[in-house]
Amino acid sequence: MATETHCPYCSLQCGMRLAGRRVPEVQAWEEFPVNRGALCRKGWAAAGLYGSRERLTSPLVRDRESGEWSAVSWDDALDRVAAGIRAAQAAKGPDGVAVFGGGGLTNEKAYSLGKLARAALGTSQIDYNGRWCMSSAASAGIRAFGLDRGLPFPLADVEEADVLVLVGSNLAETMPPAARHLDRLRERGGRVVVIDPRRTPTADRADLVLQPVPGTDLALALGVLHLLVAAAAVDEDYLAARTTGWESVRDSVAGWWPERGERVTGIEAHELRALAAMLAGSPKVMVLTARGAEQHSTGSDTVLAWINVALALGMVGKRGAGYGCLTGQGNGQGGREHGQKADQLPGYRRIDDPAARAHVAGVWGVDPDTLPGPGRSAYELLDALGTDDGPSALLVMGSNIVVSAPNATHVTSRLEALDLLVVCDVVMSETAAIADVVLPVTQWAEETGTMTNLEGRVVLRQKAITPPSGVRSDLDVIAGLAARLSDVPFATDPEEVFAELGRASAGGPADYSSITYDRIRDEGGVFWGGERLFAETFAHVDGRARMYAVEHRGAAEVPCADYPVHLTTGRVLAQYQSGAQTRRTRALPDDGPFVELHPLLAGRLGVAAGDPVRVATRRGSMAAPARVVTTIRPDTVFVPFHWVGANRLTNDALDPASRMPEFKVCAASVASLLEEVAQRPSRDPVTHA
Repeated sequence: MATETHCPYCSLQCGMRLAGRRVPEVQAWEEFPVNRGALCRKGWAAAGLYGSRERLTSPLVRDRESGEWSAVSWDDALDRVAAGIRAAQAAKGPDGVAVFGGGGLTNEKAYSLGKLARAALGTSQIDYNGRWCMSSAASAGIRAFGLDRGLPFPLADVEEADVLVLVGSNLAETMPPAARHLDRLRERGGRVVVIDPRRTPTADRADLVLQPVPGTDLALALGVLHLLVAAAAVDEDYLAARTTGWESVRDSVAGWWPERGERVTGIEAHELRALAAMLAGSPKVMVLTARGAEQHSTGSDTVLAWINVALALGMVGKRGAGYGCLTGQGNGQGGREHGQKADQLPGYRRIDDPAARAHVAGVWGVDPDTLPGPGRSAYELLDALGTDDGPSALLVMGSNIVVSAPNATHVTSRLEALDLLVVCDVVMSETAAIADVVLPVTQWAEETGTMTNLEGRVVLRQKAITPPSGVRSDLDVIAGLAARLSDVPFATDPEEVFAELGRASAGGPADYSSITYDRIRDEGGVFWGGERLFAETFAHVDGRARMYAVEHRGAAEVPCADYPVHLTTGRVLAQYQSGAQTRRTRALPDDGPFVELHPLLAGRLGVAAGDPVRVATRRGSMAAPARVVTTIRPDTVFVPFHWVGANRLTNDALDPASRMPEFKVCAASVASLLEEVAQRPSRDPVTHA
């Protein structure tokens, strides 16, 4: 008997069936509407860690002097963690302990983790790695529409667009089952535009490919809107009836003539005109942004600029058109709705709203005045660890910070400065390896819980496999710690937790109160807020969308004599996020990190394909083999971020609104390591040392 569940990886949350409880087999689930049985290679290999020797099956504690690990009982481990938390709070107050979550946690876990921080620990110091994924689009969506739901329509609506503009998305590699919608769009006569400094496999499905200078997507949007205004292609009736702020936006783009746009973006003026003409003549235009546009210190403004384009054309709220964000992590949507963010309570309520505090406190059975206020955002929280006014204890759940944080060498030093680091994980990740206590937890198929996919569709991952002996769920860990540190009750049954989440979110912007496990099973997932949003009104009090005049500021770092090229980062098909699980899955190829560079740059460096090179920035360096390709700009190099190394290089400059770090661009240098390698006694291949 096969169990219907969902893939553990990206935000598509593709439906799959798992058969066999001892040796699980992934099977297609043809009826699930998001993927109709299609899976990427990661999905087909998703059960590969079950039975792996690398699974953690006992709590471990590390002796700091010797570095050796010892297995302990669960009671001993949780007692040690609770004692360490008490010591940190005795020395520094409630904020002496911090909590760091993840965008891959189920809704139930995300909710319980936020409750643990606020109600049981009383700390304001909680955030999560989703801050580094969708926060710029979320910030822009709230400002523009009054509501953040990545896609305010089903993904299949993409097929109905006449023109689809993908800004910073490599859909074909990051979520391959979704790429079929591009094919169907083109089969019915629609056109696809891809905007990316690299010509990725997604560009093979495009009619127009633009490769701007990294960090200039905002300027590109301003230039496009300038041309739409000049061509009288904006929908004045729509703007008058459904928006505010258009006049200031129109005035702000007056100076962005195509030649100026060309100088800033590197996109030739005739290409800008071609894109604008394509948009101006199309009944249905859809703009989708992803991390390439959003992971910048100007990410929120970049998204607002592209939202302005969609609004100016009168597309938002029209079926088969509008604006959406391609959420990345598996529960990137739900993870940011129910309390993991530093400024947030369940239901996407603001933690500084007295009415929200009163409502949630009532559900939790605590005094609203005992709930903390807003805390530090993700990077700022990590940067403060172990400092005089920062937390001295940290609980990590669902995140591999050592690999995924920007300026990772510095962040690792902050983790090592803690008095207590506790990591819950399935395997000994790079972050777990420097922890004081590691708690082994269940993986996706060994537990039940809900996820909210990129469409806002709440789906149910059902338990299909018996977990190894000695492993507990994150909900059990949370409840065990809460029982030792407070008298606030915590449920461990996921359906009971989900019902409580529904009560806590009731009346909030992301209201789950009418959703039940039975409804999800019966309906193939349930859209919170409805299947399609904004058809008649936006979520602001007056029902209108807000348009904001934004200006191009450029990247926080620009190339110079010492660091003459742009560095950008991203994903590869076979790996996911920090790679903690996919790098341990035998069915997935692990070729290790590489440095992608253009033949012109390679020629200047005297580098051929496979030669070792070193990439350096102001924060660190890494070595890896070169891949010489014609698909990247000559002034840009690319490094995938699934291995230790890439994020030692990336910039921690933050977006002022979303607090998103600037992962996608910084100034770098590249040098050949051929001579250095030749002088070494051993000719071992250069890796990401």
